[in-house]
Amino acid sequence: MAEIRSFPLFRHLRSEPSVQILRYRSGTLDRSGPGLSFWFRPLATAIAEVPLDDRDLDFHFHGRSADFQAVSVQGVITFRVVDPETLASRIDFSINSKSGVWQRNPIEKLQTAVSHLAQQVAAEYLSTSDLRTLLTEGVDEVRRRIGRTLETEGALAEIGISVVAVRVSALRTTSETEKALELPTRERIQEQADEATFQRRAQAVEKERAIQENELQNQIELARREEQLVVQRGANRRREAEEEAAADRIGAESLAEQTRITAAAEAERVELVDGASAAVERERAKLLAELSPIATVALVLRDAADVLPQVGQLVISPDLLTSLATRLVLAPADRTSPDEG
Repeated sequence: MAEIRSFPLFRHLRSEPSVQILRYRSGTLDRSGPGLSFWFRPLATAIAEVPLDDRDLDFHFHGRSADFQAVSVQGVITFRVVDPETLASRIDFSINSKSGVWQRNPIEKLQTAVSHLAQQVAAEYLSTSDLRTLLTEGVDEVRRRIGRTLETEGALAEIGISVVAVRVSALRTTSETEKALELPTRERIQEQADEATFQRRAQAVEKERAIQENELQNQIELARREEQLVVQRGANRRREAEEEAAADRIGAESLAEQTRITAAAEAERVELVDGASAAVERERAKLLAELSPIATVALVLRDAADVLPQVGQLVISPDLLTSLATRLVLAPADRTSPDEG
């Protein structure tokens, strides 16, 4: 908005670069340009202020699809003024020479013209397409059609308006229709979720079965190894018993051989000792046979002295001497009697 200061007989106007000021004198355009600053007489001057910046127009159109369903389109149209003088001649942009505000509401009229044109394009497209097509492809198609129409429309170019961009943010139907359309998709998603759950459970069961089979195989393998261990331990025990039996047999054989050798040696020793003793006895008997009776008695007494208890005192009576003499006399006869026989 232009800034106007009042002075006696004259007023001063200062504007921003984003607006174009048009000054008229006596119905003729006297001066035009953005960001102007000048003095003027209010009684002889008319001033118009046309904005040059980009303007955003929010729109929300309602229509009906080819299958008779209510549809709404929501978006934004950005436009700007490219020919301020032409626009000022078609729409009243005059400002109050004292306050600097618009005397009419030109921006609203401009937006209404652009909005009606865009609404006509959107309504034509909505009426020729069914609801599913609109909900799946409608946003881009509506945006292209509105943009193409507004860019090529001669009515906007005639008044000096250029469309910068068209953005469609949403294309919706009623909440009941949306729920009805969402229901099959929800059911399908739920089915997919259930199927995924079933598959996950089946995989879990399969994994559990594999784990149990693996455990069973491990138990079978452990039992087989335990059986091998028992067999090996039995074989080891048998081998140990055989080794011990062999060792005992060898020990027994060694002991028997040693006993046999000892017995043979003992027998040989006994034979030698007994033979020697027998020889000694034969020699002794031979010697005794050749001795006189007195010598024999002496030897007997000597041998008896070795086995008899110690005699401190010996008494020889006449009877004893008579008995001994008788035996000594009879002894040679006894020794000779066998030879004679």
